[in-house]
Amino acid sequence: MTTIRHIVFDIGKVPLHYDPELPFRRIIPDDRRRAWFLEEVCSHDWNVEQDRGRSWIEAEDELIARFPDEADNIRAFRRNWTEMVPHAYEDSVAIFREQLDAGRDVTMLTNFASDTFREAQEIYPFLKDTRGVTVSGDIRLIKPDPAIYAHHTESFGLDPEATLFIDDSEKNVLSARDFGWHAIHFEDADQLRAALEAYEFVA
Repeated sequence: MTTIRHIVFDIGKVPLHYDPELPFRRIIPDDRRRAWFLEEVCSHDWNVEQDRGRSWIEAEDELIARFPDEADNIRAFRRNWTEMVPHAYEDSVAIFREQLDAGRDVTMLTNFASDTFREAQEIYPFLKDTRGVTVSGDIRLIKPDPAIYAHHTESFGLDPEATLFIDDSEKNVLSARDFGWHAIHFEDADQLRAALEAYEFVA
């Protein structure tokens, strides 16, 4: 068994649901047009640049210049962002709280725009309960860049060999392992709970 002293949680799709489709089912009812919009206009690649620290104003202006007829829908992405995070996964949050209640050193590392993360903290107060969090939008680094794991390690004084990372993205998990952390590829709370049993923990 490996002894773990530090646990690092990802946020989106681990304890917190995220789905940009949710408000756009109302905004763009047509399935094919909505799929095109979220794949070609407000796409994952466009949105991840806000996670990297780009401002929403700059992001919107860049898209509106390319898709002027979509201006209202482009602006609707940020305006309706809170609908994209409608609930936490209570079973995952229960595991998260168990780690805190056991006195373990828990931090968070997330790809998240700075402003929307602060909104998420107000909606879901458990996001304030750890020793700290590295938000990609604050430091202009995003997973799976190894530099973000180095930044988090240094910021929180972690021992990489005693650090366990939990993330829903396989590429982020693999990058964390390459950096020297242990990592679990999150699928659901039952799988996470079973995977945690393979480790020995110290508070």
